Amino acid sequence: MDKRVVTLVGLIALLSTMWFGGAAPTHQAGPVRATAAPTILGFPAATELEAKTAQAAFNAADKGKPDPAWKGKKFTIAVYSAGQRGAISGPLYFWRNKFTELTGATYDIVEIPFAELREKIYSDFTTSAYKYDVIINCSNWYGDAIANDWIQPIDKYFNEPRMPKWDRASIAPAVANLMKWGEHWYGTNNDHDAQVLYYRRDILSDPKWQAQFKQEMGRDMPVAMDTWEDVLEIAKFFNRKDWNGDGKPDNGISLHLKVGGQGFFHFMALSAPYVVTPYLGQPPTKVTKYHNVYWFDPETMEPLINSPGHVRALETLIALSKAGSPAMWGWSLGEAWADFLSGKSVLVFSWGDVGSLAEDPTQSKIAGKLGARGIPGTKQPYDLEKKQFLNLSKPNMVGNQVGCSWHPVLSKFAKNPDLAYYFMAWQATPPINHWNVYMGWTGVDPGTTYDWFPPAGKATIDEYVAGGYKADDAKSFIGAFTDNFYRYPIFQNYIRIPGTPEMMEVWDVHLSEAVTGQVSPKEALDRTYQDWQKIIDNIGRAKLLKLYQQSIGYTK
Repeated sequence: MDKRVVTLVGLIALLSTMWFGGAAPTHQAGPVRATAAPTILGFPAATELEAKTAQAAFNAADKGKPDPAWKGKKFTIAVYSAGQRGAISGPLYFWRNKFTELTGATYDIVEIPFAELREKIYSDFTTSAYKYDVIINCSNWYGDAIANDWIQPIDKYFNEPRMPKWDRASIAPAVANLMKWGEHWYGTNNDHDAQVLYYRRDILSDPKWQAQFKQEMGRDMPVAMDTWEDVLEIAKFFNRKDWNGDGKPDNGISLHLKVGGQGFFHFMALSAPYVVTPYLGQPPTKVTKYHNVYWFDPETMEPLINSPGHVRALETLIALSKAGSPAMWGWSLGEAWADFLSGKSVLVFSWGDVGSLAEDPTQSKIAGKLGARGIPGTKQPYDLEKKQFLNLSKPNMVGNQVGCSWHPVLSKFAKNPDLAYYFMAWQATPPINHWNVYMGWTGVDPGTTYDWFPPAGKATIDEYVAGGYKADDAKSFIGAFTDNFYRYPIFQNYIRIPGTPEMMEVWDVHLSEAVTGQVSPKEALDRTYQDWQKIIDNIGRAKLLKLYQQSIGYTK
C-alpha cells in the first residue's frame, strides 16, 4: 500500500483474504489526508500538517541518552504487511528517519502477509533462525511465546538512563495487562483494541423517528441503548424503512457473519455481559471459579463456551442478523463497515477503525453524523454459581479488549537488544504514541489517559480535528472508548494460551453454522465445547490450566 489510500474495494479484498487462525487484522487505514509529499522534516510520505505535528511530538518526547556505541548498528522488526501508509506497519516507516537522527542506527522492516505472520514468526523461533529482533505482537500469541521462552522481560530497562521513559500508568489497565505476564512486562505501549457500538447520531436523535418509534412500539426509543435488548429493538424498528431518504429500504444493523470474517471476535464482545458477572465482595473484579470468567473453569480447564449465557447471547446475535441485509451472512469485516459508512445501516459494533473511517470522505457519507457508546450490557446475565439467569434492575456492563492490541515485544535472541528496546520505548512515549492515535491512518486505537478528553484525560478536540475528525464525532468516538476502558465495572478476560488460534477457528465455524440455521445455537456451542476439549487434551490439560490461571490472575 505504498503511498496510496486503501479504497473501499481494496479494503474489502484485503480483509477477506486475511485470517488470524481465523481472523483478519483489526485495523485498516483511517481518515484520508491530502496528497502526501516525498519527505518533509525527515518524515516520508507526509503532508505539511503531519510533518509539523509529528515534529512537535518528536521534540516533546523523552529521548533518554542514546548510546554512541549504537551508531551504525541495525536490528529487524517483523510486522504484518500493510505498507508505508498502512495500519500498524505505517508508523514504522514514518518514524524511521527520526530514529536514525537520534541514534545513528536504523532498522529493517520485514512485512509479512497476515495469513502467514504467526506461522513465519513461530517458524523463525523453532528453527533457531532468529531473524526478527522485535515483533509487533498480537496479544493472544503470548501463551506460545512464554511457554517456549521466545521473548524476554523488559523491566530491567525501565530505570536505565539511556532509555526513553514512557508512561505505563497511563495505559488502560485491561490493555496494560496484555503487555505483561505474571509480574513482568514484556511489551511496550502502542495500540489499544476494543469494540464499541456505533450508530447514526442524526437518525436516533431525530424527533420524527423518535415519535414514530413510540407510536409503533408503545414506549420511548431507548436511545441510550444500555442493553443488547434495546439495540435489537432499535435495529428491528429501523430495518427495511427508508430512513436515509433515498427511496429504498435500509438496514437496521450491519454485521459480518462469514466464516473467516472475525465474527467470533464480535461474539466475544456481545456475549460477555451474558456470561461474566462481578465478584460480590471486594474488589468486584476478583477472579473466582464463578465470577469474572468467560472461557474455562479456572480449576478444571473445562470450557464454559456452551453455558446458558453463551447460548442466549448467540440467540441474540441471530435475532440481530435478521434486522439487516440478508447478504451480511456472507459479509466479511470490510463489507459490514461499508454498509454502515455508506449510510445504509443505523448500527454497527466493531473496533476503533470505524471511528476513523467515518471521517474519510472517500469511504464515508456519515462524517459529522457519527455516534458511539461502549458495548451494551444485559439485565439477564447467567449466574454460573446459582445456575440461573438473574433479573437485575441495572444492566450488567462488561468492558472488553477484543482484538490484538498490536505492540512490540523483544526477542530473547535479539542481536542488539538494548538498541531494539530503545526503539520500543521511544515509540511508546506519550507524545509519539498519542500522535499515532489521533492521526487515524496509523491504525493505532486510543487507550491511554492522554487520549481521553477531560476530566478523564488531557487530550484536546483540536488534536483530533487536526487528524481529520469532525469535532462531535471525535467526542462521541473517544467517549465510547473512555467508557469501555475506565467506566465499566468489570472486564471480560483475554484468552492467550497455546492453542488459542485453533480454538478460535473451530468456534468461528460453529458460530456460522448457528447463524445460517444449520444447527441450533445450543448445538453449535456444544460442538465448540467438544472440539475445545480435544485441543486441550492434545496440548496437555495440566499445562494449559497453569498458563490459563496465570494469564487471568486466578489463585485459590
